[in-house]
Amino acid sequence: MHNRAACSKRWRWGRRGGALCVSACLLTTAALAQTLDVLHWWTSGSERRAADYLAQQLAAEGLEWQDAAIPGGAGTGAVKVLKSRTLAGKPPAVAQLIGPAINEWGRLGLLLELDTVARGEAWREQLFPTAWRLVQYRRHTLGVPLGIHRINTLFYNRRLFEELALPVPRNWGEFEQVARQLQARGIVPLAQSSEPWQVATLFETLVLGEGGPEYYREAFVQRSPRAYTDERMARALLRLRQLKRWMNPQERPWPELAQQVARREAGMLVMGDWAKAELNSLGLVTGEGFSCVPVPGTHDYHLYSIDTLVMFRGDGSRQSAQEKLARLLVQPAVQLGYNRLKGSVPVRRDLDPAALDVCARASWQAFARGPGMQAPSLVHRMASEEAFKDAVVAQIHRYFIDDQVNAAEVQRRLAALARALGTEGGGKHAQNPDR
Repeated sequence: MHNRAACSKRWRWGRRGGALCVSACLLTTAALAQTLDVLHWWTSGSERRAADYLAQQLAAEGLEWQDAAIPGGAGTGAVKVLKSRTLAGKPPAVAQLIGPAINEWGRLGLLLELDTVARGEAWREQLFPTAWRLVQYRRHTLGVPLGIHRINTLFYNRRLFEELALPVPRNWGEFEQVARQLQARGIVPLAQSSEPWQVATLFETLVLGEGGPEYYREAFVQRSPRAYTDERMARALLRLRQLKRWMNPQERPWPELAQQVARREAGMLVMGDWAKAELNSLGLVTGEGFSCVPVPGTHDYHLYSIDTLVMFRGDGSRQSAQEKLARLLVQPAVQLGYNRLKGSVPVRRDLDPAALDVCARASWQAFARGPGMQAPSLVHRMASEEAFKDAVVAQIHRYFIDDQVNAAEVQRRLAALARALGTEGGGKHAQNPDR
């Protein structure tokens, strides 16, 4: 029974990867024991294809990727499942874990150190410095960076824009002009969900546009109360409310927003570049059916989230398989294959950007400008720990859905949160992951 089930699962993957089905079904019982239980939150159509691609690459190495995908925007559900499984003494072999959370779990001594793999594959020399530092804790490598997502991305239906002779909005004035013309034609100018994490994703992009990376880090990484009473925060809140008139915000998953843009029901979408992969999966070609530009005010900046997998310690029986997976994930060909399907860009700085599509190339080059132009996403767990992130998201969502809540009140509440939670260390570790 066990062998048949494993063979059937590998056959499902193998049909996409040619001869993999044959080799998978011929594995011995001993080889089948080399199974890695992988917990993550890649559940959209395009994300599933990216995860399946990694499973195929692992199968070619004689190992099985046992999928444990947990739905839920921004990974909220997956993090809860990971905590409950760990408390029950049954952590997965591999889990998606990003940002300061890597340090938090590292302090508990639960993560496998990957120092031998990192040295052997020259990760420190080949990876972007920000990606390398992200997986460091007390001079040990505790994770594998997979890809870099750019959050501050404005997608637009290119064919629609060409047919209507609309300019690509480079600033908010041009955005307003385009939005008016789209709305006059019965098209929703800006696709937007009222889900809390999606509203907050738009908001953090506006904060970056108003203040730049230094101010953004002051607010969300350093958590300075002064940053929340600043006029730049007030302008970002005002912009968020002004944008509502160009939306039809209902609570819906982000892939539905991509579908709206693909069907020309909406003209534009502000979302991380995982939306690019979803648009590709809907039949739109990057640079033809749709294209992208940075959100107005953020042209030179990169608001980032980095996909990362960590390995959990066990009795040692699966360590060789975990290290094999870690080694595989950073190989140049796998990096290109995975990130093309996921919508992100490779964490390696030694690749040729000509191998990337127009949107990916712009993202990779913006990130390559260095830390001064980079800002870690709060909503997507790069800037702070869960408690502070959740509290900020709740305040911004309340402001967005209730027009009776004024910006000054939100600023006071956010400043109070920064004072109350500003000494817990999430931001400190995000800036100094070697500690």
